[in-house]
Amino acid sequence: MRILSIISLGTLGFFACAAMAEPIDVSVRPNMRPASLSIPAQSTQIHAPNPKFQSWIKDFRSRALSNGISARTFDRAFQDVRYNSYVIEKDRNQSEFTKTIWNYLASAASDKRITNGKAALQQHRKKLDAIEVKYGVDKEVVAAIWGLESAYGEHRGDINIIEALATLSFDGRRGSFFEKQLIAALKILQNGDTSAGNMTGSWAGAMGHTQFIPTSYLAYAVDFTGDGRRDIWADDPADALASTAAYLARFGWVKGMPWGVEVTLPRGFNYALANRKIRKMPSEWARLGVRDMSGQAVRDYGSASLLLPAGAQGAAFMIFKNFRVIERYNAADAYVIGVGHLSDRLKGGKPIQADWPSDSRTLKFAERKELQQRLTRAGFNTHGADGKIGPNTLNAIRAYQRSIATEPDGYPSLTLLRKLRGQ
Repeated sequence: MRILSIISLGTLGFFACAAMAEPIDVSVRPNMRPASLSIPAQSTQIHAPNPKFQSWIKDFRSRALSNGISARTFDRAFQDVRYNSYVIEKDRNQSEFTKTIWNYLASAASDKRITNGKAALQQHRKKLDAIEVKYGVDKEVVAAIWGLESAYGEHRGDINIIEALATLSFDGRRGSFFEKQLIAALKILQNGDTSAGNMTGSWAGAMGHTQFIPTSYLAYAVDFTGDGRRDIWADDPADALASTAAYLARFGWVKGMPWGVEVTLPRGFNYALANRKIRKMPSEWARLGVRDMSGQAVRDYGSASLLLPAGAQGAAFMIFKNFRVIERYNAADAYVIGVGHLSDRLKGGKPIQADWPSDSRTLKFAERKELQQRLTRAGFNTHGADGKIGPNTLNAIRAYQRSIATEPDGYPSLTLLRKLRGQ
């Protein structure tokens, strides 16, 4: 279970535990936050003279050339590059604006997003059908990622990627990571897939219809149109959509298996079983009283675990291998559920049927630390107070919940914090 906070995708919005998380190597994204779902049409960029930045470029040039970048490629790419203070402002001012998972999902699968998604499926049906046949990934899942990442191509980002990555490499909090992305971006230009002027995207370096970062582009992007270029920036989304499908296929997408199924839990359910490490066949879960929303046993698609993103008071999902595959694209539970649920709605599926604890809200970072401190002082040791809700904190929460005779779902709610405060 993760605690979720959201920022704008004008700043490359994703859910995280407060600060930008270090990326996993296979992720197409530079951090672990799902798309904010409200992307500005155009960024307000600010350029300022910075002699130190120009000096850094000169030093970086030798490093780039030693990594196989030609002098011609480098000089053309950096011809108009300037220090972009807008990028640094976005990187350093990612305020923790909290948003509940139910509000996020309401936006992820809004009527407008569903309508636009169905229209996009119809408009691009021939290419999406061909992509589905080639890669074995449901076209609605590909479309859902497209919808969350760029509103079906409407908002792909307008910032020069070379300039953004150079600025972040020089003055960002994770200079080595962004310099690696900058080298990869230069390799993309050297390969001839696009031009420096056309290589635009988010302030943090994510590009195209489905927002690949440069290293992931090099590893997984495909030329579906056969024109010799892997053009994820073009108005024609074919290469971008195929690249997304190829990525999911590479990490084990199983055709015909759902990402997850909304389920009901029986009275007296042992919430300790709602653990990603505990997997059972749906028929086994059914014998424990876990069934779909119609009261039937879920089909045995494969082993599954249970996920309660809002604890005992919200929706419960039985999640399968394909959940973990989408997670490779972006590791936040909210994002994966958002993609999965939107894809279900694009197929004609129902809205999420369970009620959410709409009178609650997500804990802020400082409140999560306070929760850990108060649990430990009460005798339920969280083994540190870092604001990250991991296994130790979940176990402590469950133990405390048992001590006060409430459902031991491990959910770090505001109500729980208030109880610990004695309120």
